[in-house]
Amino acid sequence: MGEIHAASWGAAYGPLFSAEVAREGIESRLGRWYERLRVGSGLVMLGFVGERALAMSWSLPSETRPGYAEIYSFYTHPDGWGSGVSVALMDATLQHLATDRVHLWTLRDTPQSRRFYTKCGFVETGATQTRDFGDGNPLPQVEYELGQRRA
Repeated sequence: MGEIHAASWGAAYGPLFSAEVAREGIESRLGRWYERLRVGSGLVMLGFVGERALAMSWSLPSETRPGYAEIYSFYTHPDGWGSGVSVALMDATLQHLATDRVHLWTLRDTPQSRRFYTKCGFVETGATQTRDFGDGNPLPQVEYELGQRRA
């Protein structure tokens, strides 16, 4: 999971940061999953191409929207981009959540992820927030919620 998260985050978000912050972000994502998996918090799913895990999702009940699930992490290793593993994993994640009321946040300036969420049936809510990844330079995020599921 850490390898998927680190490689995807580095490719999609790394260019938004200084080299040092990007390196630290990648390193922290390599190791943070051990504790999350040990504790067993939330729904964790993997998507495979053949026998190789190339996509991951992590969802919990939303802390800010009662009755909603929130997808906190959804990442696909660059080796899996365009393979269909992301769509298959999103479909499986949504099927396993206990509700059709699902939301997530993504960085505003990541058009690839925004197109993907729209393709999967998510719509922008109009809500925005900023997130500081540790470099003192907060980046804007946009919220999406599940609209109509794809057929």
